[in-house]
Amino acid sequence: VLENLLIGIPGKSGRIDRAGGLARLNEIGRQHGLTLDPDLPVSVLSIGEQQRLEIVKALFRGARLLILDEPTAVLAPTEVDGLFSALRSMAAQGLGIIFISHKLNEVRALTHRCVVLRHGRVTGRVDTPASTTSSEMARLMCGHEIVPPARGPSTTGAPVLTLDGISTSRHSGMALRDVSLFVRAGEILGVAGVAGNGQRALAEVISGVRAPDAGRMTIAGKMVSRFSPREVQALGLGRIPEDRMTTGLVTNLPLADSMVLPRIGTGAFSRNGLLRPDAIRAFAEAQIKAYDIRCPGPMTRAGALSGGNLQKALLARELAFDPKVLIVSQPTRGLDIGAARFIHEKFLDMRGRGCGIIVLGEDLEELLMLCDRIAVMYEGRIVGTLDSADATIARLGLMMTGAEGTA
Repeated sequence: VLENLLIGIPGKSGRIDRAGGLARLNEIGRQHGLTLDPDLPVSVLSIGEQQRLEIVKALFRGARLLILDEPTAVLAPTEVDGLFSALRSMAAQGLGIIFISHKLNEVRALTHRCVVLRHGRVTGRVDTPASTTSSEMARLMCGHEIVPPARGPSTTGAPVLTLDGISTSRHSGMALRDVSLFVRAGEILGVAGVAGNGQRALAEVISGVRAPDAGRMTIAGKMVSRFSPREVQALGLGRIPEDRMTTGLVTNLPLADSMVLPRIGTGAFSRNGLLRPDAIRAFAEAQIKAYDIRCPGPMTRAGALSGGNLQKALLARELAFDPKVLIVSQPTRGLDIGAARFIHEKFLDMRGRGCGIIVLGEDLEELLMLCDRIAVMYEGRIVGTLDSADATIARLGLMMTGAEGTA
């Protein structure tokens, strides 16, 4: 930690001033509650601690203005509280802070003034965010009233996805340790956790990208044997990955091609080993219209789309083939409230049609609104599963940090 703070700062006689750096680190910690162990390797810090280090680094260099872009996206509720306490302390001591966020409750709770942007233009200025309702701010963001979709009762069926004792070795992230879970037809299961606690490995196993070292998985009652994307897709699984730009769509290809790639070898899009361009284009045009994907046309380069339209394209691609199970990672991260509402409505529609959906995320308000049950991951394990009716942000937050578990 200390070496990261001192990199690039000239010391006396050309030497690194460790004593001075340690004193400054302790001073910042006392002033703003941003405590860090100076001797820990950065690689062992949690996501929240790494973010704290970046803020301390800016203060260490005498910054008078901080720009924070979606700083709470991967933090547990207790970490958010700590961050806000530190930011209020900095503001009280004269620092300027620009806080960029889609989370309106956080904007209202933290900021003194708010500027609302839509399509790159200022659509409103709010001088007293705390006394302005979230619905009023949402109207400025989207240009119209936003009503959250209602998650009504759903008729659930038999489990369509079951994991039993899944374990993996550590590979570019937290290993899974004896993970067991299930999702029923017509049910949305949330998986909450602070980033880096095994969610990526879980998504990779379910998607067939990674084979587990132990345990078994069934989709629609059939055992997964080879753990390949093709196998799980054939069994009825759809996948919307966390990284839309890298593992979701091929950004250098036309949107039409990216939307059919997972099924390019099927009779719908190829015949006798040759692609059917007209069929590919017609499919893309139909999805663009049905999902209101804002783009010049199906031959637009996928990478030119906004984040919200990329997510709509991924959703359209997977839902067009009526999956039995859908696994989604961070479905609305970085999206405005209007695009997020559209995504939520599609999930609830698929739930009503009998699809089992797994949503991996850190936004607890979203999970509580959307999901029937919520499982919590901590250090590669499922530490508990709650019915949404029994869950609260405070309780889930404690479970996410290992402070509480439940059967």
